[in-house]
Amino acid sequence: MIPAGFSYVRAGSVEEALDELSRHGGAARVLAGGHSLLPAMKLRRTEPGVLVDIGRLRELSYVRADGDRVAVGALTSHRTLERDPVVAAQAPLLAAAARRIGDPQVRNRGTIGGSLAHADPAADLAAAVLALDGVLVARGPSGAREIPAREFFTGRHSNALAPGELLTEIRLPAAPGRAYAFEKFSRRALDWAVVGVAAQARPGGGVAVALIGMGPTPVRATAVEEALAAGTPAAEAARLAARGCEPPDNAVASASYRAHLAEVLVTRALAAL
Repeated sequence: MIPAGFSYVRAGSVEEALDELSRHGGAARVLAGGHSLLPAMKLRRTEPGVLVDIGRLRELSYVRADGDRVAVGALTSHRTLERDPVVAAQAPLLAAAARRIGDPQVRNRGTIGGSLAHADPAADLAAAVLALDGVLVARGPSGAREIPAREFFTGRHSNALAPGELLTEIRLPAAPGRAYAFEKFSRRALDWAVVGVAAQARPGGGVAVALIGMGPTPVRATAVEEALAAGTPAAEAARLAARGCEPPDNAVASASYRAHLAEVLVTRALAAL
């Protein structure tokens, strides 16, 4: 439970953080809230040579309405998402997911950008951002670029950020008044989800459904979405929840049990809608 040796740098601005990432290359890792990275370091699952601490960059902590979308800074805490009036009015699914993360101490320290960049396939906020058709903004040596949430998660604990890039903002289409639901099953209180579901009614009809715990990345339940769009009753569409997924088979839960949970939770989410 003792991490390997590393150097520590506290960035005073986004530009300084980008300079440090460029200087140290693949040896550097970004430290935000630390709830994912530090345990991994203690278990020596990752051994960065340099930690670039961006935790005090207030310029990356904000929520604001921006026309027909909501802009969320990457260092916005889970607790802020849980309580912010703009999120509650324009993207309530995000607040519902944030509310289910850990305990108050975790929610006060953890950040949305850190959670998404960590790319855990069981992360609650990843499901919400995916169901909301979010776009992630990355800044790097070549400037800023937008990455659709569907393309951001590339594997277990891997993402589409290029070397030297920093996740700075999450942009979500505003969804005022539209039905949503977030369901998850955990073995114990405060545990990661064995399986979780985020569902969001779409403005033109239909429902977006995202799953966590059902593969190496968070995934959209496209079979369910297509069945609902074709007029299939919700209970029947929910039976397709695991189609196209690759649920892990491990000590936490078998693949067949995860597939069963996905059907049950999607059924609950669609009923809530």
